Amino acid sequence: MTLKACKKEEKMDREFQKKFKFEGSINVLTRMMVDPAATEKRGGAKNLPLRPGEILDVIEFTNEEQILCRNSQRRYGYVPQAVMLPL
Repeated sequence: MTLKACKKEEKMDREFQKKFKFEGSINVLTRMMVDPAATEKRGGAKNLPLRPGEILDVIEFTNEEQILCRNSQRRYGYVPQAVMLPL
């Protein structure tokens, strides 16, 4: 990874921590897949856009309804737990 790409990732991680008031290091708990039968959803202010069959990194299980996730483009947001399937 180049120095420029590394700095960009660090900046995105800092922005995530500020936006979601997340303290500590960002650790991936597990990976889960968006249900292939789910409809594609656009992201909102703090919601992650979803594509059926997409694999997401789980950062935190926030409550019984939502999970804080990161996609392959290093975007962060909440995802409804109802559309997630374990790998």
